[in-house]
Amino acid sequence: MQFLPQRGKYRSLIAFQKSECIYNVTYHFAHRFLSIGDRTIDQMIQAARSGKQNIAEGSMDSTTSKEMEIKLFNVARASLHELMLDYEDYLRVRGLSAWQIADPRMVQLRKVCKCHNESAFYRERIGIRSDEVIANLALTLIHQADCLLRELIECAKTEFLHNGGIKEQMYKARIEQRNNNRG
Repeated sequence: MQFLPQRGKYRSLIAFQKSECIYNVTYHFAHRFLSIGDRTIDQMIQAARSGKQNIAEGSMDSTTSKEMEIKLFNVARASLHELMLDYEDYLRVRGLSAWQIADPRMVQLRKVCKCHNESAFYRERIGIRSDEVIANLALTLIHQADCLLRELIECAKTEFLHNGGIKEQMYKARIEQRNNNRG
């Protein structure tokens, strides 16, 4: 019995891929549209980084701890929500629009973001876009990553309920090994 299946293939997780896109878009946005010396630059970049890094760490920890996996995926969500508020604040205080779900620009943007999870795609296109467009792009990616993270958390909870934690799996494997050696 294999009680510790190796996990941690976080690069294949769409939530990680979206978070990497969010980090790259945010890095560009913060350095292009925020004033040098504005503390928000570091805060936004760190929130974006935390979202990405916690998905990787949670995925790696999933081999031995569903609890840690769930906690870290939730930390990633919290970081991305912090970043979402920064983008919303940016738009609001500058009199720019956070596009509503039925806005044709948002409909198109959601389709594009749904189909593209590679950060190079966004890096190639954001250089000529306005701050309003890039902020709405980031918000769309954040919402998509959040939905994916919620799904990952639910999957981890279900897996824990079916398989238990590492101690339960190790005990079960030891008993199974003992019983196989007797027979």
